[in-house]
Amino acid sequence: MVSRRDFFRGAGAVTAAVSAASVSRVAMAALPEPVLQASPDTMAPLLPPNGRPYNPVVTLNGWTLPWRMNQGVKEFHLVAEPVVRELAPGMKAHLWGYNGQSPGPTIEVVEGDRVRIFVTNKLPEHTSVHWHGQRLPNGMDGVSGLTQKAIQPGKTYVYEFVARRPGTFMYHPHADEMTQMAMGMMGFWVTHPKTRHPLISEVDRDFCFLLNAFDIEPGSATPKIMTMLDFNLWCWNSRVFPGISSFNVRQGDRVRMRIGNLTMTNHPIHVHGHEFEVTGTDGGPVPKGARWPEVTTDVAVGQMRQIEFVADEPGDWALHCHKSHHTMNAMGHNLPTLIGADHSGLVKKLNRLVPDYMVMGERGMADMAEMDMPLPDNTLPMMTGQGPFGGVEMGGMFSVLKVRKEQQRGDYSDPGWYAHPRGEVAFEWTGALPQPARFAAEGGRSMPARQTAEPAVELKARKPAGGHAGH
Repeated sequence: MVSRRDFFRGAGAVTAAVSAASVSRVAMAALPEPVLQASPDTMAPLLPPNGRPYNPVVTLNGWTLPWRMNQGVKEFHLVAEPVVRELAPGMKAHLWGYNGQSPGPTIEVVEGDRVRIFVTNKLPEHTSVHWHGQRLPNGMDGVSGLTQKAIQPGKTYVYEFVARRPGTFMYHPHADEMTQMAMGMMGFWVTHPKTRHPLISEVDRDFCFLLNAFDIEPGSATPKIMTMLDFNLWCWNSRVFPGISSFNVRQGDRVRMRIGNLTMTNHPIHVHGHEFEVTGTDGGPVPKGARWPEVTTDVAVGQMRQIEFVADEPGDWALHCHKSHHTMNAMGHNLPTLIGADHSGLVKKLNRLVPDYMVMGERGMADMAEMDMPLPDNTLPMMTGQGPFGGVEMGGMFSVLKVRKEQQRGDYSDPGWYAHPRGEVAFEWTGALPQPARFAAEGGRSMPARQTAEPAVELKARKPAGGHAGH
């Protein structure tokens, strides 16, 4: 069994174990200790204390769930419960999750492991757990009403199966799914290969994170569960920029990122400064002949995409969703466009009635990132984040890939901002501007009218003679 002391050593600060609630003491005594995590920081990888060895993953702003070995079976304990999650400094959300966090902890096993997961329900309603993408017995698939009875509040159910194939998977409820997933109930599952696999490379850094989203009105803390598409907080592992950790790697490292999407729309994930290949999906490894270089890959709803690249370009490289509204925080979608509108005369008049009135959007939206406009409690600016050269003007699904030559192997700490070599930063030009070159073919219509040698024909109409009125 993984003791509390072992977990402190391997994964960082942990809160006390959950209480037995309505589960009997006899039943709890036979269960693995349920471990909670309260910190929103990215925890160090959890090296396997027993069982088959593997290279562990690092969960962005998350952690890996410890297990105990019981007669050759890996036993885990998930607790479904209400949680409080810091989305970024200055804003906390009242969510539902597992073991103190949303998303829940990552579960890591090895191909061929027999796995037993105890799930205790401390929610106010029934739940279940679906093991998204797994090959397993039908009765362990976790669809309440179809393959099992729902787990009622205060009850503990057991799932047991063999991790039959290596890959990246997810877990989430299949009971009142719209509510429970909108409230943040989800997590990652990684099955490592038991031996060297011809389609699965060995990597130096292995990251994973989930794409999720919430609709939380500014000033409130609980998501609106009936929202279909109009979300205002686009998250990686229930964090938004600038609360999302950076990816800190050593120059020359082979890096793998496993990205799962449990939002209600697709997300084109874009990496600056590097090309990558999609090497796996939740269906398994991609054959080498089916891979090609990309800088952006679209992750659709319910999918996982595994990308790999060699981090050979030093610097601080942006990594983000390429839907621009998904790199904003708490934005309203019904604002009029005021670009080019002159408010100069109007502002003075309005200030007599509304002293705090501010002009928003007449020169674009960037000015809003610098305003000292008061915000409701427990919300975030729409655009935020400070870099070494000023405001980054981002939010939501945005982070930074930090590639450093001096980063030590196995060191995931933040190295700070990149020190650019002399002459390698874009700068203002203050000299004379040369006249642009002109070309003989410049200008004119893209499709000029065709000239013909035939003369124009003049048509004349003559009214027939002898016509009668009424004909």
